[in-house]
Amino acid sequence: MIGADAIVKCLEEEGVKYVFGYPGVAICPFYNSILESPIRTVLIRTEQNAAHAASGFARVSGKVGVCAVTSGPGATNVITGIATAFADSIPLVCITGQVNSELIGSDVFQEADITGAVESFVKYSYLVKNAEDIPRIFREAFHIASTGRKGPVLIDVPIDIQNAEIRKFAYPETVSMRTYKPTVKGNMVQIKKVAAQLEKAKRPLLCVGGGVLLSEAEQQLRRFSEKHSIPVVSTMMGIGAMPTRHPLYYGMVGNNGKPCANRAMNESDLLIMVGARVADRAVNQPDVITENKVLIHIDVDPAEIGKNVGPAIPLVGDARHIFEDLLEQDFTCGHREWIETLDGYRTCMTPKRSPNPDYVDPASFITMLSENMEDDGIYVADVGQNQIWSCGYHIVKKGKFLTSGGMGTMGYSIPAAMGAKLADRSRQVIAVCGDGSFQMSMMELATMNQHDIPVKIVVLKNNYLGMVREFQHYTYKDRYSVVDLTGSPDLEKLAGAYHMDFARLENMDRAEEVIREFLKEDKSMLLECIIDPMDLVK
Repeated sequence: MIGADAIVKCLEEEGVKYVFGYPGVAICPFYNSILESPIRTVLIRTEQNAAHAASGFARVSGKVGVCAVTSGPGATNVITGIATAFADSIPLVCITGQVNSELIGSDVFQEADITGAVESFVKYSYLVKNAEDIPRIFREAFHIASTGRKGPVLIDVPIDIQNAEIRKFAYPETVSMRTYKPTVKGNMVQIKKVAAQLEKAKRPLLCVGGGVLLSEAEQQLRRFSEKHSIPVVSTMMGIGAMPTRHPLYYGMVGNNGKPCANRAMNESDLLIMVGARVADRAVNQPDVITENKVLIHIDVDPAEIGKNVGPAIPLVGDARHIFEDLLEQDFTCGHREWIETLDGYRTCMTPKRSPNPDYVDPASFITMLSENMEDDGIYVADVGQNQIWSCGYHIVKKGKFLTSGGMGTMGYSIPAAMGAKLADRSRQVIAVCGDGSFQMSMMELATMNQHDIPVKIVVLKNNYLGMVREFQHYTYKDRYSVVDLTGSPDLEKLAGAYHMDFARLENMDRAEEVIREFLKEDKSMLLECIIDPMDLVK
């Protein structure tokens, strides 16, 4: 057995089913060894998307996503995907090839200090110096990626290490790292304090983030909310923790959130933040959420608690365990007036749109698309205006809502949707993007075609980088700079080139009919929706 064989054996021991990547000389020993494995390899057309596809796979499967690329530009290209996963706490193991060990530091062909380059974007990184260490390193990497606050781990493997012989392969059954022991169970004294505050509160509110989904605590959250009639709002990454039309869910908070959700945050007297880092997109004035209220911050990462705002009660632990412990606490609380008040806000504070009837109204279209999707369908939103419309108007039933929240990486939706589909082929998967973000990953139509990954793609086309154009509209009084997408491809011809079905929707007259045809069969299809170039998300 050589090092490359050992890497493949480690992945098999971890139950890995797919590796997304792009080969090159420095990673070729690994890709040669994986030919003997049942693990499927998926050739992505650019390395950044290997990490995005692994991210989509991880978020649907609940397992660690894996990608593997070569040294130099292969490794540097994947950094954006790693940073995207890090910002949203997605568990990945990213394998990079590296030049021969004795040449490291001599600036040889396709050498890059990738462990140094990703230092601020990974939970941990390894440069493998001895092939005998491969089983231990991979066991640790998967453990680190999937426990505590989840995130990406990078393993850089020089080509000579991949080719080196290993005397004996033994995959560790357990992991014991003196410096890494994440807290999962919450402190019972703090949990009792939370229960005591809830009993006194008149206007309690739960604000849930992506940590609730990552800990698979959705059912515990809903049971807790329903048991005590506690209303719920979410950050962008927390969308889907509660069904959109659940009577106790009031929408997304933040600059582009629901007005009633933001008002609920402001007027609550007890705010429980769970699995959310209190970042600027959700809370642009952190001091406001501590005024005239008790703030409780629950997070598995102790570094997040108190980073942006000081809570009255900090509680470190995994959201699922925390809610299970809270459900066992014996306390009573009634908030009928508070619920009635919020229901009134939801009715009277609904944003009013005046769409141009000559175009597709993205808000109405997204709602109509959601209503026609299968209940457990997976909706993957890209970044830009399409993301904000998706957050505001997509209806999560029993499915998932995926997007790039922390980093806001354009081009995320198509590769992430491919990974999501491979995680569960039985589920409907739709990627929604703008014409700008589509062109950042349209090369992956080839990957979908080659590997038979039936993802449906919606392109909201306005011939602009819409979110930046909107910013320039407000900030620079319609002085538009470098946002015109003139020169974009004919999407019908592009779809044909990749053997995909195509449809175009120019206004809402036939929207229901076209959507039903779009969703009818489980095969790839591209739907182009022409939207008003001057439409605004606000």
